[in-house]
Amino acid sequence: MAPSAERKGASASTSRHQRRVLEDVARLSSPDDERATRGLLAGASPRRVVGALGHAVWDLDDYAFVDGTDDAPATINPSLWRQARLNGRAGLFEVTGGVYQVRGLDIANVTFVAGDTGWVVIDPLTTTETAGAALGLVTETFGERPVRAVIYTHSHVDHYGGVLGVVDRAAVESGAVPVLAPAGFLDAVAGEQVVAGNAMVRRASYMYGALLARDPRGHVDTGLGRGLPMLGTSALVAPTREVTVTGEEIVLDGVRLVFHLTPGTEAPSEMNIVLPEHRALCVAENCTANLHNLYTLRGAPVRDALQWSKSIDEVIERFSDGCDVLFASHHWPRFGHDDLLGYLASQRDAYRYIHDQTMRLANHGLTMNEIAEQLELPAALGDEFFNRGYYGTVSHNAKAVYQRYLGWFDANPAHLQPHPPVEASRRYVEYMGGADEVLARATRSMDEGDYRWVVEVLNHVVFAEPSNEAARLLQADALEQLGYQAESGPWRDFYLTGAMELRANGTPLAGLTRRGIAPGIVRALAPEQLFDLIGVRLDGPRATVGAWRFAVHVVERDEDWFVEVGRGVLHARRGEPAGEVDASITTSAADFADFASGAEAVASLVARGAWTVSGDLDALRAWAELLDDFDLGFEIVLP
Repeated sequence: MAPSAERKGASASTSRHQRRVLEDVARLSSPDDERATRGLLAGASPRRVVGALGHAVWDLDDYAFVDGTDDAPATINPSLWRQARLNGRAGLFEVTGGVYQVRGLDIANVTFVAGDTGWVVIDPLTTTETAGAALGLVTETFGERPVRAVIYTHSHVDHYGGVLGVVDRAAVESGAVPVLAPAGFLDAVAGEQVVAGNAMVRRASYMYGALLARDPRGHVDTGLGRGLPMLGTSALVAPTREVTVTGEEIVLDGVRLVFHLTPGTEAPSEMNIVLPEHRALCVAENCTANLHNLYTLRGAPVRDALQWSKSIDEVIERFSDGCDVLFASHHWPRFGHDDLLGYLASQRDAYRYIHDQTMRLANHGLTMNEIAEQLELPAALGDEFFNRGYYGTVSHNAKAVYQRYLGWFDANPAHLQPHPPVEASRRYVEYMGGADEVLARATRSMDEGDYRWVVEVLNHVVFAEPSNEAARLLQADALEQLGYQAESGPWRDFYLTGAMELRANGTPLAGLTRRGIAPGIVRALAPEQLFDLIGVRLDGPRATVGAWRFAVHVVERDEDWFVEVGRGVLHARRGEPAGEVDASITTSAADFADFASGAEAVASLVARGAWTVSGDLDALRAWAELLDDFDLGFEIVLP
């Protein structure tokens, strides 16, 4: 298979791999197709959701190649193909009387619970556009009914970002529409979406195949859902009430809800919901129809597998009695008490098994990579489709458990201070006899189907000699075959996006600087969280040459803040400053958020009268010039 910049088909080795997977899938049976179609009231409409500029935010017809045939092409793992086809069951579904879900118009589900006079909305999707389309489908089916309350089950953007598609901000601010979330919600949002926001968005372009074609050689499915909405509008309306105690009962528009807090599970801030009158249990994203991530490849704090397992056990013990249907923020429901109980117990055991066995092997002295290579779920767990690695995998979840307890260092001093990638790669290539010799050997390994090794060894050549086209193209071909073989949607998308960027000798996002980190989300954060973001943007080495003191007054909150910058770090304390300051700023919360995110500069804020500044404006400008804007298109597979 000669290297070229063209996408390739499946190799003979990959085709053999797919046949083995097909045999494995065929021996198992599950009524998932019946579950995924049960209760369908209306097909997805519109199938193409457009943004303000007429561009497609979501287009189900992009996946016609999946929905059109039962048989997986050789370029797609048959098990992932099965999951993709199930995720394609899109439309408005009745879960049980009075509880409805729109599925397939976003990566996540949105749930509408009928109240006395309107809707209680659970998890309003990722974007204004997709959430608005979901509400439109519900209205088309049931007639006009107002949204009376919104609930965010957890702190990931696909469960709150579309809130303005179902409710008006003014209605929330007036108190007419309450917005509920679990304790610690805004801190969790700030920690994941904002502080690491730019890096996470770039990595997410790999994880969700955002830059790939939707076809048999490109993006197929994330495992968790079809994909992420593209170029839509995400926002955050801050919760008006946080749930702080497990067992807390709240009535919204006549709907009785009992809450179960599950912090430190799938998200730092998360909760399940029991609807007693409906005999229904919402498990948020704590249980899904795939093995989830203990570490998500886009980047996030490692999740606690032990706590996750114990939280599911608590659901079983405290909240499953009296429930006949289970629904979640992704995938399809479980119908019948026995079905939901077996599902909960098996997912509980899967996370506990990965946790306990990883640490058992770690205590025997095995390292992270050694554990990941040998650990697999026993048949009693692994033969359940909902425990398969369509999204998370046993491999990278085992590494997450190891990392949570023991960190990145495996105690081998040879790994304590390795050279950074470029310097290490130059040395490796020289020691291996030069790039030509490595390429010759890698070509033989490619012919043998040893794609993992080809990718690993050629990564050194690419980082040592990024202009070496033959190395880039051969590594791309190997990554592509790994992508075709992957059961995990994110693994497939990482491999194929890497291959695409190697072939193009760069990313199409190169040079794209973000003016503003998630401005629609940042505006909902408190000043303390905004100062944390500013601290991350501060260029520490340059900020060591001066010291500044500022006072900030946020008008709507009637809050005063004192800011000190020196020795390369920023500190902000609530209250008036003690002593002199260089400048004092009076600002609205929204305008300060725009400054913190990088969406608007000091000069613009002052010029349009959004900021009133007294004191040394030049000092304020000098400090603001030390705040970085971030390049969204930083390289990943190239140095």
